[in-house]
Amino acid sequence: GAYALFFKPKPAAAPVVQEKKEEPPKPTTEPSKLTGLEVPIGTNENPIIGVMIENSPDARPQAGLKDAGVVFEAVAEGGITRFLALFLDSRPDYVGPVRSVRPYYLQWLQAFDAPISHAGGSNEAKDKISRERIPDLDHGANGSYYQRVSNRYAPHNLYTNMQRLLELSKNKGFAGNGTKSLARKAEAPAATPTARTINLSISSPLYNVSYAYDPATNSYLRSMGGSPHTDERSGEQIKPKVVVALAMTKGIAANGIHTTYGAIGSGTVFIFQDGVVTQGTWTKPSDTEQFTFADAAGAPIALNPGQTWFSVVSLVSSVTFAP
Repeated sequence: GAYALFFKPKPAAAPVVQEKKEEPPKPTTEPSKLTGLEVPIGTNENPIIGVMIENSPDARPQAGLKDAGVVFEAVAEGGITRFLALFLDSRPDYVGPVRSVRPYYLQWLQAFDAPISHAGGSNEAKDKISRERIPDLDHGANGSYYQRVSNRYAPHNLYTNMQRLLELSKNKGFAGNGTKSLARKAEAPAATPTARTINLSISSPLYNVSYAYDPATNSYLRSMGGSPHTDERSGEQIKPKVVVALAMTKGIAANGIHTTYGAIGSGTVFIFQDGVVTQGTWTKPSDTEQFTFADAAGAPIALNPGQTWFSVVSLVSSVTFAP
């Protein structure tokens, strides 16, 4: 009895059950290196692809511009503007009309480490592509990746699509891993917009551009030549999230035909986003460096995620806006 009283073994302690911690789900999206929008993981492994798109009256309305992540708009020759459209997030199956390239479009392209789709170009542009080994998707050497449509006359009838260009780019080994992205920020629509209408005098009335701020989507409805600028197939009006007007010196090339721009250096910039405008300075130190922007106090300016449209003007006075 004494043994049972004093030496009774203590019951074994209950085992401690460790609760299994659930790992947070792995992200399925990441910011696009082109637009800053959230895109599926793996999208950024593809190269950004640039396409030269025509803007003469016979080329309107164009196909694919509404899907581009970034667009540069400038005069190619004789006051006629042309677009460099950059794609990554979307793959439209109909893009064009594709036209020739100029050196300054390549200077804007190079910071994105992107191949260029085009139909020929000025001698200076073709020399630059060859000399600097810019990834080249020229129609002349890669005709099977393009098509001539029957509802338009040449040279306004050359089209392609992003799946073809992506395939061609990969076949040529263009990785596009050196992209320098534009600085982006979160959207912050103004409670009281101060720049609801924008007017950009780029060349002549046929090519001048206006925008109307749409607070419902925090974007800008684009018009050109006095009419809404629409997509060829869908009929949708183009509406970038950010409009950037770059003031650059403009001249004429030695051949007396093609336009030239002071595309490297710095100058005045107007950035329209969130219903307001910020005037400041653009800086681009070299062909392969990306644009940066600073306000009047020298503070950096970042851009909203989404389609960003750059228009080049030759005078600061060519940019007007109103509340």
